[in-house]
Amino acid sequence: MASYYYLLSSLPMLKADGEMPFSYATFLDMCKSAVRDATYQMLENLTLSSTQGPLISEWSKFYTVFEQELINQRHLRLGRAVQSSDQKDETMAKAIAAVIHGKNPLEAEKALLAWEFQTIDEQIGTHYFDDVALMGYALKLKLLERKHVFDQARGKKELHRIVHALEQHIMTAKQE
Repeated sequence: MASYYYLLSSLPMLKADGEMPFSYATFLDMCKSAVRDATYQMLENLTLSSTQGPLISEWSKFYTVFEQELINQRHLRLGRAVQSSDQKDETMAKAIAAVIHGKNPLEAEKALLAWEFQTIDEQIGTHYFDDVALMGYALKLKLLERKHVFDQARGKKELHRIVHALEQHIMTAKQE
C-alpha cells in the first residue's frame, strides 16, 4: 500500500492549459506495480467514455450529457437538425453555447477542456490517496492526450490547403 501512496503523491499536477508530463503508456507502467490488478485493468481499458469504476460512473453521467449537448450545439451552428434527448441539461446547454460561440475552434476546445478538468476536480473532491483520485488523474491524462493532437500550425496548413483547393475549383468553374 505504501507504493500506492508514493505513486499518487509523486504524480505531477495536471493542468488543462499545461502539457502532458508523460504518455498514458508511461502512466500505466508507473501504476503496474503500485495498484491492485483490478484497478490496473480499469486503467488499462479506460477511455473518456468508460462507464464503470470509482469516479468513472459519475464522470460518465456528465460526459454523456456533455458530448450530446456539444453535438447539438455544433449542429445548431451548422444549421442542421438537433436530436431531442431525455438527458437535456439546460444549464449545460447554455454553458456550452457560451463557450463555443464566437470563439475560434481551438480556443473553444481549450475552454471546454478547462471545464472538463474543473468537473473532474469537483468529482474527486477530498479524495487524495485512493482509486477515485487515481481515476481522476487518469481521466485528466486522457483529456490531455486528446488535446495533444490539436496542432495549430498543422490546422493552419490544412486550412490553407482547403482554401487553395477551393480557389482552384472556382477558377476551373469560371473557365468552363
